[in-house]
Amino acid sequence: MKILIYKWNVFNQKDIQSAMRNLGHEADIFEEQESSKKIYYSQELIDVFLEYDLIFTVNYFPRVSDICEKIGKKYVSWTVDSPLIAMFHQSIFNECNYVFIFDKFSYVQFKQMGVKNVYYLPLAVNTKRIDELLENSPKAELDRFSADVSFVGGLYHKNSYDGIKDKLPEYLKGYFDAAMVAQLDWFGENIFDRMLTVDVLEQLSQIIDFQKDERSFSDLKLVFSTTFLGYKMAQFERITCLNKLATKCHVSLYTDKSNDELIGVDVIGSVNYENDMPKVFNRSKVNMNFTIRNIRSGIPLRVWDVLGAGGFLLTNFQAELPSLFENGKHIVYYESIDDMLNKAQYYLTHDEEREQIAKNGHALVSQYHSYEKRLEQILSIVQSV
Repeated sequence: MKILIYKWNVFNQKDIQSAMRNLGHEADIFEEQESSKKIYYSQELIDVFLEYDLIFTVNYFPRVSDICEKIGKKYVSWTVDSPLIAMFHQSIFNECNYVFIFDKFSYVQFKQMGVKNVYYLPLAVNTKRIDELLENSPKAELDRFSADVSFVGGLYHKNSYDGIKDKLPEYLKGYFDAAMVAQLDWFGENIFDRMLTVDVLEQLSQIIDFQKDERSFSDLKLVFSTTFLGYKMAQFERITCLNKLATKCHVSLYTDKSNDELIGVDVIGSVNYENDMPKVFNRSKVNMNFTIRNIRSGIPLRVWDVLGAGGFLLTNFQAELPSLFENGKHIVYYESIDDMLNKAQYYLTHDEEREQIAKNGHALVSQYHSYEKRLEQILSIVQSV
């Protein structure tokens, strides 16, 4: 099969391309010119699409779907972010679509809307690439990334909530601040859904200039819950957790930009996804994962990448974890901030347990959760429907 991967700013496109080629398919990554993007039904893009059997994207693009619908090409979307506001668009009902969602909560949501070809599919990892990288890296290079507790990820220093906070009435600021504090130790449910009442949304509508595509069926509640409160909550949670860990452990943070609210955290800077991130994961005694609360039940890419690098993972609880991993055997999850700190301290001083869990996690994802296995599922569905 001849497959075009429409390029977007995500980490795992090359791993997906590699897996497609390993399965015997021709797979090219295509980057559209900015001038072409300005035209919805760009003839330039149509001409490119016509050369392929299947168009593939990481995350969902209404415009790509509409073009595929127009020219009769099958369109496959596999999400790495959730929820995707772009999916709340009339194009999601196009017959050409095959949409694979890693977050089961979101999958059920779209299934209940009547979206025909929507499927649940967890993410994956390219352990072969990572294993070769680590095996071919000098010990001194790997040891450069040695750490006790590490976190690789952003602090959402650019979030929409900070842009409007000063415009909010004081009682709404307090309302949202209290909700974020309450959410910290509340896993498995997003309390923002309940607190965004009709009255609150009415007040927000007077502050936020909410605009959307005429074919979009997203609303202010969805947008404010995710792109405003969701990203601000992620910033608050990550800073709170890192500061808590730093009271008892040496914490290394790999991120693109620091934050003045961090206390005692060693901020190192960002690392390259393909070449350096696996070394961080492999050489850190404890790798942290703080899943953004927008992802209701699913397992984010960071989890797979840590295990794929043979790293030990300590993560917040997510509803889908027990169906994919065994707690204490492949990963370790925490259920409160205090639980997080206690488990980080415990595993820092219990080397054999920690190292065995890391080995088990790596073996599991190597055997069952490769990109090849996931893409075999995707292509089998696409070819059979």
